[in-house]
Amino acid sequence: MPSSPNISDDDVIDLGALLSTLWRKKLWIIASVFIFALLGAFYAFAIATPKYRATSVILLDTSGEQLLDLGAVLPSLGTDSEAINTEVEVLKSRRLLERVVNAANLTEDPEFNSSLLPPGLKTKIKNALTGTDIEPLSHDEQVTRAINAVLDRMSVRNVPNTYVLQVTVETEDAQKSVQLADTIAEQYILYQMDVKFETTRDASEWLTSRVADLKIELERAEARVSEFSANSEVVSIETVQALERQLKELRDRLQTMRVSLESDTARLSALTEVQNASAEEKIDVAQDPRLTTIYRETGEGATFDTRFNQILDQATIQVQRTQAQVQSIEASIKTREADIARQSDELIQLQQLTREAEASRLLYEYFLSRLKETSAQEGIQQADSRILSNAVLPNGPSEPRKSLILAMSIILGAMVGSGLTLLWEMRQNGYRLASDLETETGLPVMGQIPLLPTGNRRKGLEYLAEKPASAAAEAIRNLRTSVMLSGLDKTPKVIMLTSSLPSEGKTTVSFALAQNFVGLGKKVLLIEGDIRRLVFSQYLNVKNAKGLMSVLAGDMSLEEVVIHDPVLGADILVSEPTQINAADVLSSERFAEFLEAARSSYDMIIIDTPPVLVVPDARVVAQHADLVLFTVHWDKTTKIQVRNALHMFEIVGVKVSGLILNQIDPKGMKQYGYGEAYGAYASYGAKYYTN
Repeated sequence: MPSSPNISDDDVIDLGALLSTLWRKKLWIIASVFIFALLGAFYAFAIATPKYRATSVILLDTSGEQLLDLGAVLPSLGTDSEAINTEVEVLKSRRLLERVVNAANLTEDPEFNSSLLPPGLKTKIKNALTGTDIEPLSHDEQVTRAINAVLDRMSVRNVPNTYVLQVTVETEDAQKSVQLADTIAEQYILYQMDVKFETTRDASEWLTSRVADLKIELERAEARVSEFSANSEVVSIETVQALERQLKELRDRLQTMRVSLESDTARLSALTEVQNASAEEKIDVAQDPRLTTIYRETGEGATFDTRFNQILDQATIQVQRTQAQVQSIEASIKTREADIARQSDELIQLQQLTREAEASRLLYEYFLSRLKETSAQEGIQQADSRILSNAVLPNGPSEPRKSLILAMSIILGAMVGSGLTLLWEMRQNGYRLASDLETETGLPVMGQIPLLPTGNRRKGLEYLAEKPASAAAEAIRNLRTSVMLSGLDKTPKVIMLTSSLPSEGKTTVSFALAQNFVGLGKKVLLIEGDIRRLVFSQYLNVKNAKGLMSVLAGDMSLEEVVIHDPVLGADILVSEPTQINAADVLSSERFAEFLEAARSSYDMIIIDTPPVLVVPDARVVAQHADLVLFTVHWDKTTKIQVRNALHMFEIVGVKVSGLILNQIDPKGMKQYGYGEAYGAYASYGAKYYTN
């Protein structure tokens, strides 16, 4: 499956390389593990104070049963998790722990009252600097410290799916842990009982005061009812209802009388209208049999008129009588309505007063009953919990857990050792493997030269001459072979060596390579191209010798100034101090002509040049060289320095032919785990090399 385009190679962790790095530094890691294990053992067995843990078990009673079931003033414990968690917090409350501190006299125990301990070094220094003395703590401050210490040394947990609480205490003394755990459990139960007793007592006091007040209110309410009943005419609601029935009857009679009045008034009006009419009209309106008889017997006359007037007078009297009755009934209705309204208001007031008195009586009786119940419960309250199991004397200390400390110390040591190893590897910015150097630069590594076992440059050349079968000598021969086979058609004749910075060993490699070419019977010229430093004198032990500048100036010939060293076997052309800029000298036509002339006289010409990143001399000389060798100091020359130096050659169009990984430390190779990678440094190389 193709990799994601968003993931670069830098983001991928090479697990094999990581494990390899840790394996190479296994001695570091083992040493770190050993040191931390010793520290952990020293702490666990010599420094850490043993601590002992004891646990007291409490069972919560959620039934809520009491000796007398008279209606508890305090509710019992609930059965939900919130109620159980609340009891857990009660066990850790400062008010309860203050009782524990006083009961166990913990203010006199130095473990719980740090003020009893001698002042520490920090406190002494602080007091000395401030010029103050240690002031004794008050009793309240000592209690507070003791409570804080108990909180630090105790823990409370609820056993899941049960009503069981475990109180665990850890102190420096086993017996003290047992006593303190049991004390906390006992004080918790006593605290529950005291809380209930105090609450019941407070309730009794409040109920007593409240009952007295309610009794006074009841007496006042009953007195108001009696006084109102005595001053009121209302007897009962039945009296008001009788008055309402009478009022209804009067209203019915009034309606009837009003109909009669309308009828009588209409008859009177009719009689009045026909008073001057004919006899037949009068008879028709009067509807009186006697008037009809008189008219039939005597006709219209005085008797007829007299009778008609009598009828008219009777109608008038009837209207007046009916009007009087209507007015009388209306007056009676108003009287009854006023009586009903008054008596209804009085009845409502009486009923309200009666209800208030009854409510006061019920409230009084209820509070009186509660007072009797509460008084009966005083002194017989039960706690909502009991001790299920007392603390047991521990067999051994719970801390320090020596095996755990040792295990954690070993793990921590491994982590620290691994961390230091990785940090050390992260610091490494040089090259340890030729393959890494080739991968980074894209150039072949033609030689891998080990660190010579000498501290002097001259002795290094003598070592190579005296130990031709050594690993270093064979490494130079491998370099010589790579150089000779590097050309496609012909062997390069002018070889230039350079490096990024000074002290990377390029001059020593130049001498060693010249020495090896002489061993092949080649006529070799070694030129000191570093005109600025003039280090060849350290190899040849010569001073003020004529050299390159004299030849270029034409003062002397090449044959006159070359030095033939018996150990090296090659001709050596040293350089001389000059006021002319070295780059100008090497860029001159005289220098190019000199090299052309030397080509005809020598089989191999090796030029040792200054570092690339310091001066431009090497890039100038490279224009005349057939082969450019670039020296890299093993595990020292940084990658950025190599890249920048090679880039300097690319700028002037010069291609570096090959690289030399120089001054490889065999011990370092083995330390880094590369000792088996290359024959010159591997253990099996001892069969071939004589160092």
